[in-house]
Amino acid sequence: MNRQVWFFDLDDTLHEASHAIFSVIDSRMTDFVGRHLNVGREQAALLRVQYWHRYGATMLGLVHHHGVDPHRFLHEVHDFPIEELMRAERGLARMFSRLPGRKVLLTNAPDSYAARVLRHLGLHRHIRTRYPIERLRLHGRFRPKPSVAMLRAVLAREGLAGRANAGRAVLVDDNLQNLKAAREAGFVTVLRIPPGARRPLAGGSFLVARVRTVRQLLRRLPT
Repeated sequence: MNRQVWFFDLDDTLHEASHAIFSVIDSRMTDFVGRHLNVGREQAALLRVQYWHRYGATMLGLVHHHGVDPHRFLHEVHDFPIEELMRAERGLARMFSRLPGRKVLLTNAPDSYAARVLRHLGLHRHIRTRYPIERLRLHGRFRPKPSVAMLRAVLAREGLAGRANAGRAVLVDDNLQNLKAAREAGFVTVLRIPPGARRPLAGGSFLVARVRTVRQLLRRLPT
């Protein structure tokens, strides 16, 4: 019985959201901030970026400082057709079928959007457990990646906490801050080098492996 559990980030890990989807999401976020806070587009874009850097998710800044309904925000920002905007490596579903161990999604994206992306990629049959941002809550508060406390809670929920489970949980993510927190929480960490990066990102002593495609996982990850 294989005991490995693979946790995958979604955007820019399983598909290239930077190709087109992120620009749509950013634009819709800016529109939302402008409408609900009654500010100009330039100020709305500045707030969107500031809150993302400070809290790990623009939504958290809007909830904390402006009392915005998080579910309304997530719905309005991600409710658009994704099929023609998506780009991903070929044979992804086939590779997932050959990768031994259980697969889990761990993303700061909302569940409805994540489910649509996985279905379009053909990965919904392989990833049966999802931790979208709606499930990343501690004591009633949203705690998305890179919250170390939340990452530890996810390991506990999946029965992967403690020394007896060392090395079983692997997080594949394109964000170094998320991976550094995950390593502290007890994950084995693999960097999915962001699409378009000309060279591997510097630093990262907390990384076990770096891959440019998901298909490289079996070759690059030590046994």
